[in-house]
Amino acid sequence: MRRIVQGIRVLLHLLYPKRCPICDRVWRPREGMEFSMGGRTVKIPVSCAYPVCDTCKGQITYVQEPACKQCGKPLEGERQEFCGDCARKEHAFLQGKALWVYKGAVKESIYRLKYGNRREYAVSYAQELLRQYGGWLYRRQLDAVIPIPLHRKRKRQRGYNQAELIARELGRLLEVPVRSDVLLRTVNTRPQKELNDKERKNNLKKAFKIAENGVQLDCVLLVDDIYTTGSTMDGAAQVLKEAGVSRVYAVSVSIGRGY
Repeated sequence: MRRIVQGIRVLLHLLYPKRCPICDRVWRPREGMEFSMGGRTVKIPVSCAYPVCDTCKGQITYVQEPACKQCGKPLEGERQEFCGDCARKEHAFLQGKALWVYKGAVKESIYRLKYGNRREYAVSYAQELLRQYGGWLYRRQLDAVIPIPLHRKRKRQRGYNQAELIARELGRLLEVPVRSDVLLRTVNTRPQKELNDKERKNNLKKAFKIAENGVQLDCVLLVDDIYTTGSTMDGAAQVLKEAGVSRVYAVSVSIGRGY
């Protein structure tokens, strides 16, 4: 069965060659990778070890230390522990991580994912998240991966939820169930990028709810494409905690700088 699956993947690569999610050019990664996590060896095959081409690696900014201990935003000073947002307020999620700084080519890439139907980028994003934060993710001992939901009207217009696409691939790589049926978006809110901090909080009041079948999970990972002030993550995490989830963590593909 495994050989059949591998054969199908090879065929798909020939028919639909892998593209760098940043520049959108066809390329073939050169090497695989394996590393140890929690006593087990995790192997990332050659086809997905480094989804970003060599040229683009130098044109984007990966989030590295120093980074905010709460939300994961990159910080300017090594003595800082928290960004301006997290120093001023408490979050409903325990800790967050992000892959890239939201600017330039990264902004354009995510725009193509959301509005240009480049759904395949979600696979590359998830692979890069695992490569960057695999150890951290495995140590959380997650019960489920939960995407930030879109309102049904917006999902119908777009045809898909970009956060769900990323979450499904990340869950597959982590071998953790993806639960898109737990969290619902009940209010078709305005895009957060159009609002200031106060408006973002008000915009998300009562925006989320738990599905009628409830939630029986202890530790979950929320997944989204962009993190700004954390209002969206907080709104979703708070609803999950009120429903009985003990630990909520968060990851995003991109994030603004600490301030």
